[in-house]
Amino acid sequence: MVLAAAAALAVPASPAMAAPTFKVPFPCNQSWTGQTRSDHSPANAVDFNRTDDLGDPVVASAPGTVDVVTNLGNTSYGKYVRINHGSGYTTYYAHLNGFNVSVGQTVKYGTVIGYLGTTGNSTGPHLHYEQRLNGSDIKVKFNGVQALYWGSKTYKSDNGCSGGAADGTVNTAGSPLTVRSGPGTGYSSVGTVADGASIDIFCQTTGTTVTGTYGTSNIWDRIGTGRFVSDAYVYTGYDGFIPGVPRC
Repeated sequence: MVLAAAAALAVPASPAMAAPTFKVPFPCNQSWTGQTRSDHSPANAVDFNRTDDLGDPVVASAPGTVDVVTNLGNTSYGKYVRINHGSGYTTYYAHLNGFNVSVGQTVKYGTVIGYLGTTGNSTGPHLHYEQRLNGSDIKVKFNGVQALYWGSKTYKSDNGCSGGAADGTVNTAGSPLTVRSGPGTGYSSVGTVADGASIDIFCQTTGTTVTGTYGTSNIWDRIGTGRFVSDAYVYTGYDGFIPGVPRC
């Protein structure tokens, strides 16, 4: 387990209300070791690791608005993101290798906000994660259950399992988009999605090559259990696979 220290950074105070339901800050079904220790700075932060984790996607642990995306260089948090969840609650994601969000962006469960790294005051790749209330660090909870203090524990993420890992918008220039039972035109139709509809993308895979609104692609998006649509008709903001979205 890699150890790290981080300087305390305050946020403006606001009235305390019910806490969001925070989830493990990694994609659905991933398992990560989280470490807490009394000499950490701040004390209630959690350091996350797993094998070969450099560059792995880090996701928002609860819905909110990104209010800090910055790089402190070789000191403190290095590259870090802060998300404001309202009611005085914020989360910090530090020592990132890179960013995938910008200030003012609204995020949901499973939104990829950056990539695990070793920037700032870090001795090796890991994610330094905090939950704060009115600027003060608090003991971290996942799904309402307090993390282990003090020591190491493996946490399995259910983040984005029901809400999708990314968003997309169907664009067929008018016609409904056929939903298939698998990633290809040879699979049976199990329904349609209207042109202009917003969809949750749970994972992506390859299948039949299709030419659509956004060119020719063999990428298929899973939008539910046994429900796939061609990415050639879905606007995601990316040309190809969406960074951080799991492969089916």
